[in-house]
Amino acid sequence: MTATPYARVLFAGPDLAKGSFAELFRRQLVTLLGEAALADIVDTSAGYDALWPLVQSSPRPLLVIDLDPRSSPQHLDWLRSELGRLNAPEQLFAASLLGQYDTDPAGAACTLADRRELHLPCVDVPALPEHHSWSCIPPHSRRLLLCNGPRCTRRGALPLWKKLREALKDAGKLECEGGVLITRTHCQYPCDEGPTASLQPDGEWYRIRNEEEVLRWVQERIVEERVVPEMLMKS
Repeated sequence: MTATPYARVLFAGPDLAKGSFAELFRRQLVTLLGEAALADIVDTSAGYDALWPLVQSSPRPLLVIDLDPRSSPQHLDWLRSELGRLNAPEQLFAASLLGQYDTDPAGAACTLADRRELHLPCVDVPALPEHHSWSCIPPHSRRLLLCNGPRCTRRGALPLWKKLREALKDAGKLECEGGVLITRTHCQYPCDEGPTASLQPDGEWYRIRNEEEVLRWVQERIVEERVVPEMLMKS
């Protein structure tokens, strides 16, 4: 990372305190920025309570890099809004990789820290509309709960979620009468067999690992209305 205009850059996200991802990220960050950069890591596995006081006590201007693999533009707007409640918000900025990194998360984060055109201010964040289509319960007969816990996410749950939505929409079964509502969840278990998806109210748990299995599951389980025993998880 080259010299930035920030007095401090914080790296916030889940699984940054312990575990294999934390080990990889910390080792890479030390290589890039030195041991002192370890003090700039904030683990958010249990929430963001540790981030706010650290931001409050840090010099300005300050940049927060969002490393949550489940992040989205909506999540980044929420983070910006919360940072905007702190002191000197006009000197606070946030940026997110939106879950798009592979084997070099620290390198990707440091590159993002250098790209000022991707940094967003934490003031004047667009407010949520009072009434919108997302405030209504979508029509559906079943809910597919797709695990986005840390282990399933590392196994590719995010692109599978997008593929599931596409496949269900193509089959005319997404958020409609007799259709399926997909909801991303935290860890559902069993982690070693994931990515995990549970179909409710049927009470069926499936392992869906790639796009081919997505297409097969949608066709056989949802369109043809028959169980896919090879993909079922056993209790």
